[in-house]
Amino acid sequence: MLKKFALGMAAASVALVPMAVSADGHKCTNDTWNKVMERGKIVVGVKADYKPWGYRNADGSLVGMEIDMAKDVAAKMGVELEMVPVQSSNRMQFLEQGKTDLFIATMSDRQDRREIVGIVGPNYYTSGTNVMAPKALGLTSWEDLRGKPVCGKQGAFYNQIVEERYGAQVIAFTGNAEAKQALRDKKCIAWVYDDSSIGSDLSSGQYDDFEMPLQSEDDNPWALAVPLGERNCVFGRFMSGMQFQWHQDGTLIELEKKWGIKPTQFLVDYNNRMKDWLAD
Repeated sequence: MLKKFALGMAAASVALVPMAVSADGHKCTNDTWNKVMERGKIVVGVKADYKPWGYRNADGSLVGMEIDMAKDVAAKMGVELEMVPVQSSNRMQFLEQGKTDLFIATMSDRQDRREIVGIVGPNYYTSGTNVMAPKALGLTSWEDLRGKPVCGKQGAFYNQIVEERYGAQVIAFTGNAEAKQALRDKKCIAWVYDDSSIGSDLSSGQYDDFEMPLQSEDDNPWALAVPLGERNCVFGRFMSGMQFQWHQDGTLIELEKKWGIKPTQFLVDYNNRMKDWLAD
């Protein structure tokens, strides 16, 4: 408790210095950080419909991997936590409008998004391309798709990749529901899509006869975000430190295990890279 209090007080004292200058030359008002510390509560945007990263359990409570991360942020800051469900379509707008102070909501890190919200590194997770296939097929390699019909979604960039790289015959559908129904109807041997979405489906209990058997490819790292003006100021630096710590001490790997998420090499590599070289 004392450690958390000291951390919060130290960070707050830095934040309250008026108009400090960030590393990129912009003036730091630290308005959001100061607001959070003064009211004793942080409002975090999270997913409520993306199991197992953020969803509602049987009693309606928000749970999941990113929910646990949000709770840890509040605990380290020594403030209460309020979570606001967000969608991919509004998570950045909510942050811009001040409806949230921070969001941790399965967002891929892209340059255009960095121009709107304050994305700070290191990235905390990643998603990539994988397939959902019947367990009975026993797929073990991407080469198992060669010459075979594979369901996909129209417009997905990885359709062309799996065709050119592995010789799959992609049958593209207008929506995911149609593609997954075609898979159930055995019109294809697998459904190629983003592995986080596949993981969400496998965790739903509706696809017990299916699996995600391959090593994910073409990683697209995920990012959390603070307001753009605080990216290189106290709040941004604090959240960068949180992510570094999660990687270094293995927190993210443990959360993967807790929530039954298929282990990612991305987290293993980051954990190895950031370990204290003098630690046992």
